[in-house]
Amino acid sequence: MFVSFQRVFTLSEKSWSGSCLQYKWQKTVGNYLAVSGPDNLVKIFDRHGQKVNELNLPGNCVSLDWDKDGDILAVIAEKSSSIYLWDANVNKTSQLDSGMKDQMSFLLWSKTGPLLAVGTSKGNLLIYNQQTSRKIPVLGKHTKKITCGCWSSQNLLALGSEDRSITISNHEGDTIRQTSVRADPADVQFSVMKTDERSSPGESTVSVALGKKTLFLFNLNDPDNPIELAFQQRYGNIISYRWYGDGYIMIGFSHGYFVVISTHIREIGQELFQAHNHKDSLTSIAISQSLNKAASCGDNCIKIHDLTDLKEMYAIVTLDEETKGLDQMCWTDDGQLLAVSSQQGSLHVFLTKLPILGDSSGTRIAYLTSLLEVTVDNQVEGESPVAIAVEVEPSFIAVGPYHVAVGMNNRAWFYALGDSGVERVKDTEYLGTVASMCLNCDYAAALFEGKVQLHVVRQLCKKKNDDRSWMLIGLC
Repeated sequence: MFVSFQRVFTLSEKSWSGSCLQYKWQKTVGNYLAVSGPDNLVKIFDRHGQKVNELNLPGNCVSLDWDKDGDILAVIAEKSSSIYLWDANVNKTSQLDSGMKDQMSFLLWSKTGPLLAVGTSKGNLLIYNQQTSRKIPVLGKHTKKITCGCWSSQNLLALGSEDRSITISNHEGDTIRQTSVRADPADVQFSVMKTDERSSPGESTVSVALGKKTLFLFNLNDPDNPIELAFQQRYGNIISYRWYGDGYIMIGFSHGYFVVISTHIREIGQELFQAHNHKDSLTSIAISQSLNKAASCGDNCIKIHDLTDLKEMYAIVTLDEETKGLDQMCWTDDGQLLAVSSQQGSLHVFLTKLPILGDSSGTRIAYLTSLLEVTVDNQVEGESPVAIAVEVEPSFIAVGPYHVAVGMNNRAWFYALGDSGVERVKDTEYLGTVASMCLNCDYAAALFEGKVQLHVVRQLCKKKNDDRSWMLIGLC
């Protein structure tokens, strides 16, 4: 279920004031957001904006990234040869000695395995296997600073450097392809460029933005015939680009233009869509494959397009308080939350999708209206809607004549609906993960692991050892 871009929370710390932030959502589950400012700290927040930990660094954060499952956050910093690793499962930080003597400049986890690539300011490379603790140092991969890179789904590693070359290496660090480019490379990505012939399996095309002016497409299966695409000067510089769909590329330009091109060989470089999305400047674009939506931000607004019909504007969100303009955007993998940072050092998180979750009892309904909010409504009886702030982001909701229950896993919270307002009554733990729940006037029935536990929701006078307060029923 889509929602109209509710703002969930805003982070604005004194130490971030006037600075651009670096941040990444936890991969896969999106429960955590790691944020780095100019204060030698990486702060980790949960999806409701509460800080859960922070990493103290000896210098400013250079780069950070989450592993493919979202278990480990890796961070490199100025003035340090250590890689800082935060384990999300146990909320603990450890340090790994990289063994690299020059300043680390680039860091990226593999898309498919436990491999971490770290590049340095002198062009050296380290590949670290988190599972086996094996470190593979590769000296002289480039002759100058490694600035950008990307892993393919087949565990190939493409790197760009200030020596104006692109290398493609295998997971052991061996170079299998190399090509020179005519300007500084940025934003290396792997994808598949469509051809008239049957494409080989895997991501066989490396794309690179060169000198912020052109897009360079290097096909690993046809290395002698790279393609370089130039664009209209009035668009300005290339700010960022994203592959999507069947070989299409979306490109954001500094003068506010938002362009889509095809890589199909018969229409290579042809503009399929173009819009002047932002009057003065565009600073970032982001695509959510799960939502099938694209976003661009610039000036002080965010514009959302539907990928199935880019001409239709799905939503426009304006942040009047951001007078200096917006900076970067990042979506969670499931598309539920969109983080947008500003050039004055604030970070705003918007809710873009909610699961359809609710229950009914008679003419009363209860349904999820935000991550931590359930609304109870009874329009037939003319009652005013009641919004309940709940303790947990629920996976189930139950409503009865006098109560509402929300819960996740093996726990539920119960609220009484009275004339004087909502009162939290109790919370209960069960012997298994609750699949569903029903309420009547007095009792709750929780279904888990083929059994139903029946218990009183609220007792005014409960006798000690009164075994009538609950009952466990086995289901055939």
